[in-house]
Amino acid sequence: MTPHEESVLDARIAPALELAKLAGDIAIKHYRTGLAVETKADGSPVTAADRAAETAAREWVNKYFPEDGLLGEEFGEDRPGAKRRWIIDPIDGTKTFVRGTPLWGSLVALCEGEKVLAGAAYFPAIGESIAAAPGAGCWWNGSRTNVSTLDVMSKALVLITDDRCRERPEFRASFDRVAGAAALSRTWGDCFGYLLVATGRAEAMFDSVMSPWDAAALQPIIEEAGGVFTDWSGRATAFGGSTVATNAALSDSIRELLAGKSA
Repeated sequence: MTPHEESVLDARIAPALELAKLAGDIAIKHYRTGLAVETKADGSPVTAADRAAETAAREWVNKYFPEDGLLGEEFGEDRPGAKRRWIIDPIDGTKTFVRGTPLWGSLVALCEGEKVLAGAAYFPAIGESIAAAPGAGCWWNGSRTNVSTLDVMSKALVLITDDRCRERPEFRASFDRVAGAAALSRTWGDCFGYLLVATGRAEAMFDSVMSPWDAAALQPIIEEAGGVFTDWSGRATAFGGSTVATNAALSDSIRELLAGKSA
C-alpha cells in the first residue's frame, strides 16, 4: 500500500479492526465450550460470551475514546449526545455460535449520526478479517479486495440469513424472485454472507430484519469493495431495518427483481 493509504488506514480502519479483533478473541475463548444460552425479551439468544466480549469492547472505547458514544447489542447506549459513536455487535450470529458453526463474527462501526466512518468484521473461527472506510478501500486479511464482476443473473450465487423471512414475511416473495433467477441460493447468513459478497465469492446477500449493530459495519465494507449496499427499498443506508448487498454488475437487475419487475 502507498504511504497515503497507510495513513488513512491508521486513522480510521485500524482502530475499528483492533476493536473487532478484541471482541472476537474474547468470544472465541467461549466457543464450543457448552455455554448456557439465555433468551432475551426479543426472542434472540445471548450467552456469557456475548456479554464478556461487549464488556471488553466498551472498556476499550472508554479508555481510548472517552468522548465518543457507544451503542451495543447487549448493553444499549452510552453518551447518546456524543458527536461520534461506536456501534458494536460482539457476536453477530449467536444462533450460529451456540451451535458450534464457525460462520459468526464480531462487528464494529464508527459513526457520526448515520454516516459510517469505518467498519470492521472479524471472524476468529475461520481466521478472516475485513475492514473499510469511505475512500480508503476494503481490506481483507490485510489486502485490498473487491466484489465479483459477474453480470449474468443466471450464474449468480445469492445468500440470505433466513429465507423464511419470518419477521417480515412480505419480503419472502421478493427474495424468491431473486433466488429463482440465480444459479444458486444459500442461507450462509449473518455477517458471513456480506464477507462473501465483499470478497467476490457471492453476488448478493439479503436480510429482512437488521438492527444498527448488525448493519453499520457492513455498509463501508460492501461499498468500498465496489458493491452496492441499501435497505430493501433501495435507500443507501445501514439504518433502514433491512439490507441488500450486491456486486455492482447485478445491482440493478436484483433490485428490479425485488420490486417485482422483469430483470
